[in-house]
Amino acid sequence: MSLRALAWRLARRSSPWMRPRLARLRQHAPIAPRIPERYARTAPPRPAPLIALVTPSFEQARYLERTIRSVVSQRYPALDYVVQDGGSKDGTHEVLERHDASLTRWSSAPDGGQAEAINRGFAGVRGSIMAWLNADDLLLPGALAYVAAFFEARPDVDVVYGHRLIIDEQDREIGRWVLPPHDDVVLRWADFVPQETLFWRRSAWERTGAAIDESFRFAMDWELLLRFVEAHCRIVRLPRFLGAFRVHPGQKTSSEGDLGRQEMTRLRRRTLGRAPSAEQIHRGLGRFYAHHLALHALYRAGVLRY
Repeated sequence: MSLRALAWRLARRSSPWMRPRLARLRQHAPIAPRIPERYARTAPPRPAPLIALVTPSFEQARYLERTIRSVVSQRYPALDYVVQDGGSKDGTHEVLERHDASLTRWSSAPDGGQAEAINRGFAGVRGSIMAWLNADDLLLPGALAYVAAFFEARPDVDVVYGHRLIIDEQDREIGRWVLPPHDDVVLRWADFVPQETLFWRRSAWERTGAAIDESFRFAMDWELLLRFVEAHCRIVRLPRFLGAFRVHPGQKTSSEGDLGRQEMTRLRRRTLGRAPSAEQIHRGLGRFYAHHLALHALYRAGVLRY
């Protein structure tokens, strides 16, 4: 029996009350993160393509240093790394001064929000591969080298992302997202792409306007992904955990729920031509949820290794 057939058989046997883990950010009690040792041994291609990475930040001094270290500790040999802060008063400036030598540049000045900060950060950067990493999230060891090697080996792919580790305020693991292979149709219903694992080619960025839409404050990553789809970019989910999403009380995901729902409705109207009900969305994502649950079960059972 093929792995895909086994996954679907497990999905069909799953109890109907099982909730997709993609809807749960706290899945279990905190534990020490389990990161395969082989991740840190990932070698970049030679020559290594230049990666442009931007970290937008505002009042995140508590986490920013860990974010920066997760990037620079990878020792990727061709990195254009920019931190764009919105004029924080919480000690962020001191964190940035401590890491000045490790950054291509940094700035701390008032801005119009996260989307504008990302656009400011990308202004003037070089790099054939691009990404942004929020100031409370982490890259996992070897992620930059792994992504660079994949892009070098697959010139037909424009955009990539990976599985997600979920961590708490103390960097303890509280869950994982194991994602099915990418599906453009699913993306029109909902965005389950872990933003901290998302990388794209500069050519895709330039084909789709070369800017984050600053009218969005919550769903700007989904909006960018939908533009990639509209431009016929090829998107691939990589078989690896690439980043860690931090759950904490002060994060935007927790504090801007109403705005997020409004922006998601706006994007569904744009892509589906209507604002579907919650029940319609759930039905539209049914096979995706089942596939996700099956893959997660296979991963937990040790059948799949990432």
